[in-house]
Amino acid sequence: MKPVLRRRSSPTDRGPKQNKARFKRGPRLQFEWAETISSDQWEVYRTAIHTMREAGIPFLLGGGFALAIYTGRWRNTKDIDFYIRKHDRQKAVATLTKAGFADYFSKLHYDRKWIYRSTRSGVIVDIIWAMANQRAETDELWFQNATPAAVRGESLHVVPMEEFLWCKVYILQRDHCDWTDVFNLLYAAGEQIDWNHLLGRLGGDDLLLKGLLSVYDWLCPRRAAKLPIWLRKRLKLGPPQVPRRTNWNRIRLLDSRGWFAAELPERRPLEI
Repeated sequence: MKPVLRRRSSPTDRGPKQNKARFKRGPRLQFEWAETISSDQWEVYRTAIHTMREAGIPFLLGGGFALAIYTGRWRNTKDIDFYIRKHDRQKAVATLTKAGFADYFSKLHYDRKWIYRSTRSGVIVDIIWAMANQRAETDELWFQNATPAAVRGESLHVVPMEEFLWCKVYILQRDHCDWTDVFNLLYAAGEQIDWNHLLGRLGGDDLLLKGLLSVYDWLCPRRAAKLPIWLRKRLKLGPPQVPRRTNWNRIRLLDSRGWFAAELPERRPLEI
């Protein structure tokens, strides 16, 4: 089902505190994490960026780059995700091929209905125009509401955090779950999210968001308590229960790896 285009919520839709927080994005868009990317790896990324730009193909950063820009935490997956409009996909494939990028399909089969995976020097550049589950495609609002960012001298635009969360909430597979990225986003920027816009995107899938927020309540209840009260009422989600005392680190009950930024030293990258 193709979602209906909606305007982004007005200040009165979001409430005063949420609206004020939204304008705090700008100053935090310069990060030292970008300097930790190896020169060889960054050269491939920069080539792909310039190739797409010179071909006149609009694109938005997603994946690990979007997560780092919104949270300040880098997770080196050795790939970069470009979100494009569906009608640009053939041009993007031809452009990258001409620039020396090869189709990754011969090494590892993938679903071509929503993504084109290219590779060069062992680094992957993904071209994405739809969700993996075919729930929706990129549309004009992705580009209208994109967040500007400067990464190692490159002026770029990032998938809006609401669309970033919208995609991630559906990835709950036996061998792969992106809810960990959402938890990091909520912890770092939960008060900046336009929840009305996200709820409009989810359509009838509100219960999936409720499930995710229920886990977030259990994971870090004090932080979760800062989410809007009206959102909890809308989802019929009670207030988070803050334990008086516990002998358990709840993050470690889920996974021993260092994936949650709140539990890591400031400059330590997230573990994959």
